[in-house]
Amino acid sequence: MDEVAAAIADPVRREILLLLRTDRLTAGEIAENFAISRPAISRHLRVLRECGLVRDEVAGRQRFYTLDAQPLREIAGWIAQFERRDAWERHFDALETEVYRTRREHRAAPADTGTARENTA
Repeated sequence: MDEVAAAIADPVRREILLLLRTDRLTAGEIAENFAISRPAISRHLRVLRECGLVRDEVAGRQRFYTLDAQPLREIAGWIAQFERRDAWERHFDALETEVYRTRREHRAAPADTGTARENTA
């Protein structure tokens, strides 16, 4: 997971991953999207390949790169443990319950108060 985190820390590599999420591309096709040299793109692809985020496939004289998102899922799962969404959802559910109960009490209060006044008068 450390290798994957280090790989996605670089903005060029993150952009390469975005390019590969829908298509398989050659290094040349990837390089066309950047203002850096093709050898620099090849180095970025090597880092992504070594950490398992990118797979390469040779077809004839070309090498195609594809995304393997599994290592990203592992990081996403690790990050998810820090989200407090579940706790917040419980708090919001409790707040919603309290709001409904208060509304019911307010609707019932005038009728109860009127009945109580009639009984005491």
